[in-house]
Amino acid sequence: MSFQYVREMPSVKEIMQTMPLSANLKKLKQKRDEEIREVFERNSDRFLVIIGPCSADNEESVCDYVSRLARLQEEVRDKLIIIPRIYTNKPRTTGEGYKGMAHQPKPMEEPNMVRGLKAIRKMHIRALEESHLPAADEMLYPGNYPYLEDILSYVAVGARSVENQLHRLTISGLDVPAGMKNPTGGDLEVMLNSVQAAQLPHIFVYNGWEVSTTGNSLAHCILRGAVDPYGTNIPNYHYEDLMRLSEIYKKRNLANLAIIVDTNHANSNKKFHEQPRIAKEVIRSREHSKTLRNKLKGLMIESYIVEGTQKISENVYGKSITDPCLGWEDSERLIRDLAESI
Repeated sequence: MSFQYVREMPSVKEIMQTMPLSANLKKLKQKRDEEIREVFERNSDRFLVIIGPCSADNEESVCDYVSRLARLQEEVRDKLIIIPRIYTNKPRTTGEGYKGMAHQPKPMEEPNMVRGLKAIRKMHIRALEESHLPAADEMLYPGNYPYLEDILSYVAVGARSVENQLHRLTISGLDVPAGMKNPTGGDLEVMLNSVQAAQLPHIFVYNGWEVSTTGNSLAHCILRGAVDPYGTNIPNYHYEDLMRLSEIYKKRNLANLAIIVDTNHANSNKKFHEQPRIAKEVIRSREHSKTLRNKLKGLMIESYIVEGTQKISENVYGKSITDPCLGWEDSERLIRDLAESI
C-alpha cells in the first residue's frame, strides 16, 4: 500500500452541525431554486448569468465580488438571474499548481482537506448571507458535494469529468440544475450521453452508502469549446453550432432541453477580453431563432474584480491566480448590456 493516511475526515453531519445554514437562508435558497427551475422548465423568460472567478481563492475578495453582483442583480432582476460562480476546486490537468480552496484554504499553504472543506463551507455561507445569491460550484470531486449540498443552487461538471460514471450518477440525485460540459475534444454525443445518464434513476455506492436516485430532470448541456488533437482551438458558440446541438438534442427523449454557453475556456481560447463579444453574439443568435430562444437559457462567464491573472506570489486583491478573468467594470457593463438585449 502506498497510501499514507494523514488525517480522518469529519463526517458531513459534523460539518453541518458546526456550520449550519440558518432557517432564513434555507428559505431564501429555496425561493431562488424555484426561480431558477422555472427558467429550465420554460415557465420564466428570465436569462441566467453564471458569473464569477475562475477559482475562489480568497474569502474576502470573493464575498466582495458577490456583494457587487447582488447590487447589480436588483437592477436587472426583471430580465436576468445572476448565479455567482464560487468554484472551490480547480482542475489541474498535470496535477501541478493551485488546486482550489478545498485543498488549500490559502494559496501559499500546504494542502489540508479538513481545513479546506470547512473553509469553503464558511465562504459559501458568508457569501449567501451577504448577497442573498445562492452560488454555483463545480463538482470536481463528487465526494465533496455533500458538504455543500444545502447551499448550492447550480452545479457544473467539467470537460474532464463529464465522461466519469460517478459524476453522472451523483448528478442524478441532485435537485438543482446541473450543467454537463462538452469534453475537451468537443464530442457532443458524449455530453448528451452524460445528460441522459444524469436524468435517469440509479442505484450505486456513494459516500459509504448504497443509494438510490430518481434522476435529475434539470441536467443540461454547457458548450465550452474544444481543442483538436493538434492543439487547435475549436469554438462551438456560433449560430450553426447552437443549431446543430439543438437538432441532435431533440432526437433524444430528454426533459427540459437547455443549453448554457461558456464564453471563456476554449470558446475564447482563454482570451478573457473576448467574452463580451461572444456573449453578445450568442444573444443575437438567440434572437434570430425561436428554437434557440426556447433552448438557450444562459451564459457562463469568468469574471473577478481585477482583470487578467497573476502569480500566486503577487497577491493582488481580487485578481485571478488561475485562468484570466474579465474585470469588474467590463463585467458590470456586460450584464447591463445583456439585460437590455433580452
